[in-house]
Amino acid sequence: MHLRPGHAEASIPVLQRLIRENPLGILTTAIKSPTYPFLQSSHIPFLIDLPDNPSDENPGTLRGHIAKQNPQAKALIDALTTIQSEKGDAEALELPDEVLVLFNGPHHHYVTPKFYTETKPATGKVVPTWNYSAVQAYGKVKVYCDSKSDITSGFLQKQIEDLSQHAETGIMGYASPWKVADAPDNYVQLLKKNIIGIEIQIERLQGKFKMSQEMGKGDREGVIEGFEKLGTATGEGIAKTVRERSE
Repeated sequence: MHLRPGHAEASIPVLQRLIRENPLGILTTAIKSPTYPFLQSSHIPFLIDLPDNPSDENPGTLRGHIAKQNPQAKALIDALTTIQSEKGDAEALELPDEVLVLFNGPHHHYVTPKFYTETKPATGKVVPTWNYSAVQAYGKVKVYCDSKSDITSGFLQKQIEDLSQHAETGIMGYASPWKVADAPDNYVQLLKKNIIGIEIQIERLQGKFKMSQEMGKGDREGVIEGFEKLGTATGEGIAKTVRERSE
């Protein structure tokens, strides 16, 4: 990600908030395997757990889960099995290579040069672009895949309960949320055997809001007005964010 100074967001709490409000991340791994592609990506909803004192050096931990039938999950399992065999440590969970999770903000849109109402009529030196916001998290991944292990079972149970609670209350806004306990326990236990858990200790958290900050005041106002006139939820969201970032 190109972190142009005018677009880069240095505030860790702002980046953490974007993740909490937009939890569907894209997990990308690079794992050498004779069976599966080297580069793989999957869309996975994540939870972010914060330490007592978050900092640039310790911005939090991501938790998620993947279906075992996902080729990326199979590559992760194979890599962990190899690590455990090489170390002679059946309890080892962490892989040595870094992974990347990308989160996108709620609104993105093409920006037409027609919105630049100051520069376009004055010089014509304008080109189209795309406004968006995103956060990227880097770190080492722990893989919980032993369905017979109490550690894996406990991790997955907490993961699915916490994720459901967050989505039902924080995203859906339900006062009486659906809970995992509402489903039959034997059904939940069966489903748990078909997923693996992943936990990523974030080592670097970076992000940007590319929302016309590089443009002059007149052009920014033109962008806000242009998006508001679209009459769409995305247009309203972009206009609101451009205004906020401009301020």
